[in-house]
Amino acid sequence: MAARILIGQIKHETNTFSRLPTTLESYGKRLLAYGEDMFRQLGGTRTEIGGYMEAAKANGWELIPTVAGDATPSGKVTAEAWAKLSGTIVEGLEKAGKVDGILLALHGAMVTETVDDGEGDLLKRLRQRVGLDVPIFATLDLHANVTDAMADNASALIAYRTYPHIDHVERATQAAELMRRALKGEIRPVSAVVRRATLDALDHGRTHADPRDAGPMDRVLAAAGALEGRDGVLSVSVHAGFQAADIHDTGPSVAVCADGNRAKAKAVAERMMDLVWDTRGQSTVAHSDLASAMAEAKQKGDKPLVIADFTDNPGGGGYGDATRLLGAMIEAKLDNAAFHSINDPEAVAIGQKAGKGATVTLALGGKVDPIFGAPLNVTGVVQNLTEGSFICDGPMHKGVRLNHGPTMVLKIGGIEVVVTSNRLQTIDRQAFLSQGIDPQAKSVVVVKSSQHFRAAFGPIARKVVLADGGALTSPDLKRFPYKNLRRPIWPLDPV
Repeated sequence: MAARILIGQIKHETNTFSRLPTTLESYGKRLLAYGEDMFRQLGGTRTEIGGYMEAAKANGWELIPTVAGDATPSGKVTAEAWAKLSGTIVEGLEKAGKVDGILLALHGAMVTETVDDGEGDLLKRLRQRVGLDVPIFATLDLHANVTDAMADNASALIAYRTYPHIDHVERATQAAELMRRALKGEIRPVSAVVRRATLDALDHGRTHADPRDAGPMDRVLAAAGALEGRDGVLSVSVHAGFQAADIHDTGPSVAVCADGNRAKAKAVAERMMDLVWDTRGQSTVAHSDLASAMAEAKQKGDKPLVIADFTDNPGGGGYGDATRLLGAMIEAKLDNAAFHSINDPEAVAIGQKAGKGATVTLALGGKVDPIFGAPLNVTGVVQNLTEGSFICDGPMHKGVRLNHGPTMVLKIGGIEVVVTSNRLQTIDRQAFLSQGIDPQAKSVVVVKSSQHFRAAFGPIARKVVLADGGALTSPDLKRFPYKNLRRPIWPLDPV
């Protein structure tokens, strides 16, 4: 008889310092699929659910779908959204009756209006219903803030090993293989997690495709990989943490799954966490002020200069409408430049009313919190208007449909600005190509992202510059008013 495996996905990286709540509508703007629709939307994609589907086919499992939800990082998940999403998985389990295992795709840094540890809360509720003998495996982002509740209630936690994240399927396959072995009685997986008094480490989780560029995260991951499959160690997951979450357990951690021996899992995690601690002051990336970025932008080359507006990264909870970098570009009179993106549905509506080819004057961006750059009073030509939907074709999220919402390309002097109705981090070249802009033909390409952009845009860049516009996703942790974080903790306190 085929094993019955319940699957589900609820993802969110919660920036508790954001003023934007995360609602069901927020999920609907990015990904929200219930039941069998999960298979239709995610089958064949480079996602964990896509990976679980392939594993089920290979192993002859019956999959019981519940919900797949993903929302762009922002503020706390509302009580209503959390009740609906987590309730769909719990109710799906109750309706399914007996299941042989559970496979989840989670983030690991979700904070809701009702619980600080969304993933731990969900895993605990599922564990209470299935008992100790049913294996529960969950994939996590490597920026997870892993809690004791997560480790205590999951059989194993399997984190990504790449940043940019391009190994979703590989990690799902790893989790599914542990499931296969557990169902056959070959292993009895148990997990433990360890942290230290540090808020930051591991070079923010950055990994490098070229071994010659290896940084702290690469070296710790190599050490972790060398332990797996030996002496009862089944998996070692290394997490850089998500620092913009003001909860007790925020920060780097190591979670280890061992075969029937929680004490061994914890001991290995302690040794690995010693290595993590030693990386806390190491960094491989330089940041540039806006004046230096503009000076570089005026240099000529045979490939585009890629500038990352990393402090307004929607992928870390940034509002996506900060204007300081765009304002500097306009002042510098840059030519043959493309900018993705400014999130401003009001501006898009003005462009739609005026029509393609019209010249419009409007206040652009800076509407959520002008402290990160006031609205820019600009005049430009409405170069394109679209519905904003596109399918990623790059290394990250290949095959996944994303949606800008109604979108306008506004040409301001020599700068083509993609203006969107939904916030999206720039991770794929289709963010430009779908709007009629070829980034490879530009002298300067601006992306709102911290690191994920490198997978798609690194190969076409003559150089990458990280420009500091002073917005919400700044790496300066002392800017944030933490109230719930455990203290003392580095680098906020002497430790």
